[in-house]
Amino acid sequence: MSNEIKNPVEFGKDALKTGAAEFIVAEKVMEDMAHDVSEVPPLKQAKHFWHGLGPGLITGASDDDPSGIATYSQTGAKYGFQLLWLAAFTFPLMAIVQEMCARIGLQTGRGLAYNIRQYFPRWVLLTVAVLVLLANSFNIGADLGALAQATQLLWPAANYSYLIVFFTAFCLLLQIFISYDKYARYLKYLAVLLGVYIITAFVMQGFPWWDVLKHAVVPSLSANKEQIILICGIFGTTISPYLFFWQTSQEVEEKISSGKTPIQIANEEISNKDIRKMRLDVWVGMLFSNLAMFFIIAVCGATLFPAGITNINSAADAAAALRPLAGNYAYILFALGIFGVGLLGVPVLAASASYAISESFGWKEGLYRKFSAAKAFYGVIIFSMLIGLSLNFIGLDPIKALIYAAVANGLVAPVILVLIVLLASKKKVMGSRINHPFTTFMGWVATVVMIIVGIATIYSFF
Repeated sequence: MSNEIKNPVEFGKDALKTGAAEFIVAEKVMEDMAHDVSEVPPLKQAKHFWHGLGPGLITGASDDDPSGIATYSQTGAKYGFQLLWLAAFTFPLMAIVQEMCARIGLQTGRGLAYNIRQYFPRWVLLTVAVLVLLANSFNIGADLGALAQATQLLWPAANYSYLIVFFTAFCLLLQIFISYDKYARYLKYLAVLLGVYIITAFVMQGFPWWDVLKHAVVPSLSANKEQIILICGIFGTTISPYLFFWQTSQEVEEKISSGKTPIQIANEEISNKDIRKMRLDVWVGMLFSNLAMFFIIAVCGATLFPAGITNINSAADAAAALRPLAGNYAYILFALGIFGVGLLGVPVLAASASYAISESFGWKEGLYRKFSAAKAFYGVIIFSMLIGLSLNFIGLDPIKALIYAAVANGLVAPVILVLIVLLASKKKVMGSRINHPFTTFMGWVATVVMIIVGIATIYSFF
């Protein structure tokens, strides 16, 4: 076996062994992939790996939407490299939760809201679904505004209001009229644009790599109220309720797009190969997401923080502030990243809210369905998009919109996490794919962390 293949496998082994016994299975998939492709030319190896990625990659990239970029940018601008360690801390929690969601979808052939409806009181689900819809709508509004601002950074003469209307219509048309296969490919390619934030650090001159690496592994806190609020924002943008619903439903949509029905998915035995493929996809997607988060904080910490530019109210503010400090390349890359992940994040937010609402009421749902076959599902998407659009014309500050979304997420995330851990630990639901005890433990750790985050978010709001 060549070093070109062996090194990634060994790296994967070292990383995944920290996840205890259950993730030995994920180690096996990397060994199998390496064995399968060892005799294949490098280009085909890359294609093999790329085709193995899907819902996990899209979910991870959509997590770093413009509101997330604004939060990470403010973190670096305000505190330099001090909070870089949060990227590593949140990564396993985020990945384990999303892996549970994906496994629920694969095992049951249904989305998360559908499963919650089957095993928990209806009022719990309806409360959660409405809060997700409201939080996502506020987030959509802020992200549409960020898309318009990013476009103006690249094309200053463009009209802000026209741009918001255009992006709203564009995202709706893609979701309603493009087939799921094509739409998923479009989202997957957009996810790659998240890599520009990693590239930005490498095009900057004199990037302080040693300081960055030191703060990446050594936790540090100032423990003041402002920093605690910002940490709440970071957790709220990495372990977000809309990602739970999106991940679960997309695993089902992927299976349906291959010609299976939800009943067939639920009745068939999931192969170990499918589980390994899903885990690799999820962990790579979450790693990609957190690497982007890490480099956004690092780039802003290396440029804006030393210059005393500590007040970043949007992702576009961060890009504009970088221009005189880090040059045109960093500025253009940052702006392109906002544009790309905005186009990715907005439809994910709208669709995840619709999955939650539609499954709560038993409506036909799924992006694989035509509009005429799932009018209520697409109606919720249109409704949430129109709310987001209107927020940009009623004078609501985008930052306040994000605060409202953070409060809603702080209220709903811990509740959904409890339901996810309980579902993934039920043999009646999961059969032989029930949680490993370590996974359950880590799920409860993530839940406790998010309860603390939720309380802190509510406290900061009032």
